[in-house]
Amino acid sequence: MKVLSAQDVRRAVPMSTAIDAVRDAFRELAAGNFVLPPRQIFGNGSVLVMSAYHTPTGSAVVKKIGIALDQVPAIRATVIWTGAGDQLVADGSSITTLRTGAVVGVATDLLAPADATRLTLIGTGAQAPDQVRAVLAVRPIADVLVTGRSADRAAALSKTLADEFPEVKFTPGTDIDDAIGDADIVCCATSSTTPLFTADALHDRVHVNAIGAFRPTMRELPRDLFATASTVLVDQQAAALEESGEIIDAVDSGTLQRTDLVELGPALSTPPASTGRTVFKSVGIGPQDWAIAAALARA
Repeated sequence: MKVLSAQDVRRAVPMSTAIDAVRDAFRELAAGNFVLPPRQIFGNGSVLVMSAYHTPTGSAVVKKIGIALDQVPAIRATVIWTGAGDQLVADGSSITTLRTGAVVGVATDLLAPADATRLTLIGTGAQAPDQVRAVLAVRPIADVLVTGRSADRAAALSKTLADEFPEVKFTPGTDIDDAIGDADIVCCATSSTTPLFTADALHDRVHVNAIGAFRPTMRELPRDLFATASTVLVDQQAAALEESGEIIDAVDSGTLQRTDLVELGPALSTPPASTGRTVFKSVGIGPQDWAIAAALARA
């Protein structure tokens, strides 16, 4: 059995590799090649257990996540992968942030304007850096506005990312409406229970990713954004309808129909409309963890 640290995960699977692996996993999901037991949720979402079995290879992944939003880091996780007689135990927190960034990279590559150069990041927590890394891997971003409730944390994250990507301009701030007005792409990575902005604050041509809200009581996106979006993309319809507060609200209010939700796997073969405003909402599913763990096993 191999035990891998967060540093091992990062060395073995760079973001570009993670994006390719997650894209392939969603194609496999669309082809019916995964068995996905229902996610187990304990303690009002404070403990999650996710699993996925890939039938063509006979490999499987199980992830246990502990979530405490009042701690740093808020997510602590362990991933176990088995396949072909091998077993890996890996730091699940790094896999979670990496695979969440990677799926945003896949969705952004599918829907965002090809000439997008301006990115706004909302949120400064553990998930935030990989959102930026993923978007920079698929679009020619020149300017990134980093926004959060704390000016100090926004400045610190901007400095960290600027050191990693010296060719990109990073600007910290706390005014969300001002930051998203000219953005080509917006990434939301917060634990907010109320929408972060109104649709009126957005440009008419913008792609919005939202990965922070993972409980029915949480919402990052406003209802009126869904009413104006040409495409609402989700990682999996059933998971979104069970766990995404903003999707549940939009469907319950009649703003969206269940049939309006486009799943990422099939969309990779039949791309949906990518004009005007587009939205990707992810709550995270097992094949993403499997993708990163399988890439680790190959490495």
